[in-house]
Amino acid sequence: MTSPVIQPNQESQPTQGYDITGVEESLRPNDPEKRIMSPLSFGLAFTGDGVSLGNMAIGTGLVVAGTAIMNFLQTMVSLLIATTIIGAAFLMNDGFGYRNGVPYVIHLRMAFGMKGAILSSILRGVPAIVWYGFQSWIGATGLSEIIRIATGGKINSIPISFVILVIIQIVLSLKGFHTIKWLNSLIAIVLMSSFVYAAVVVLKDHSAVIHSTWVEAKGTWGLPFWSFTMAFLGNYAALFLSASDYSRELKVGVSAPKRFFMYFTPVTVTYFTVMSLGVMLAAATGLANPVQAFAKIVNNDYITFIVSVFVVLGAVAVNLIANIVPAAYIIQLFTKVKYKVSVVIAGLLAMVSFPWKLIQPGSSDGLRIFILTYSAFLAPITAILVVDYILLRKKKVDIHELYNPNGQFSGLNMAAVIAMVIGAASAFTVVDLGWPIGLVVGGISYYLLNKYGFKQSVFKKGTIFEK
Repeated sequence: MTSPVIQPNQESQPTQGYDITGVEESLRPNDPEKRIMSPLSFGLAFTGDGVSLGNMAIGTGLVVAGTAIMNFLQTMVSLLIATTIIGAAFLMNDGFGYRNGVPYVIHLRMAFGMKGAILSSILRGVPAIVWYGFQSWIGATGLSEIIRIATGGKINSIPISFVILVIIQIVLSLKGFHTIKWLNSLIAIVLMSSFVYAAVVVLKDHSAVIHSTWVEAKGTWGLPFWSFTMAFLGNYAALFLSASDYSRELKVGVSAPKRFFMYFTPVTVTYFTVMSLGVMLAAATGLANPVQAFAKIVNNDYITFIVSVFVVLGAVAVNLIANIVPAAYIIQLFTKVKYKVSVVIAGLLAMVSFPWKLIQPGSSDGLRIFILTYSAFLAPITAILVVDYILLRKKKVDIHELYNPNGQFSGLNMAAVIAMVIGAASAFTVVDLGWPIGLVVGGISYYLLNKYGFKQSVFKKGTIFEK
């Protein structure tokens, strides 16, 4: 049976006429005729995001003391489980933005209210800023190599390169998705080709140690297996939470199954390629920083220069779609500034996020712990948004009312806040499995709190529990 193609706004209630002309343009509903992303450019944008040094660093983190925690088969199974859930999570949470053209920070108001959206926005904004800083810091190691080679070794400073790279990204992100559409598509094609080549180069000279370290490793199907599965998954937790930020730019007429594969396919292919390269680099060198590991392997300035260019492009591609735009929208929510000003603020915050603390020369445990920690908070928020929109409201919402400072969604929905706290608390009972625990507990708690509690809450209007 063919799934129907859902056009934006077809399941929304008629608006009540609240005037949104005073709202910053980038936060208003995005009209269908203004959407710029075709299915191809949308998929390539997520390919560009997937060619992430963060993904590669997770791969390097699989190798500890010269032995992989999981063998090749276990790694692939873990990865496939994670990317299937990632695709499904994107699909469940992207419908509101796709149908109505509304960004994540406005989407939050439906379940949390305008006041409650402040806290939940911060929980999305902080990881975005830190990831922005982390990707830029890793990218800066590549830019530093470029400058070192170009100046004959006279200039070699990662901190200076870090500042330069953030400034470059600020300039590139001023146009939002108009830049993402063409730049990420180009970078996706170039980087995937270069990383495949890099994998071939590494395998050619280091196949024996990679085989013994990773392929023949005993590995485990126990808790470490599920811990890394959650790390793979958690790396995208912030993205599919704010899925509305991306789906609101997708042109109309794309069915749900097609949207699933537009997420699943690029994420799976790029994750497999980039993460596998990270494992191989760590097995061959013992270094957790993929840029330094590759430089050690090739020991050739010309190749290092080219690879470093690709590293910088990868950092920019990921930050543009995954970190800068969501962070800018959240900053706008708090400060009421224009989009371009919020982009500059996001860049300045990224500079002081201490991203170098997440990964050390011999270990990327800091990055994995960071991912598991913040995903424990984001999982219940994802569940609350999905339960509210699909189960409680049956996909019927007065969109303009979300912008009304004196309307139904102007206050604080305690049911959502309490469910979020319960979900996050439960996630920390088993941190390695925090995301699924927080998702299930948070979603169930929100449903039950709406059914049995807060009888007079205005947030029940338009839900199946309205009296």
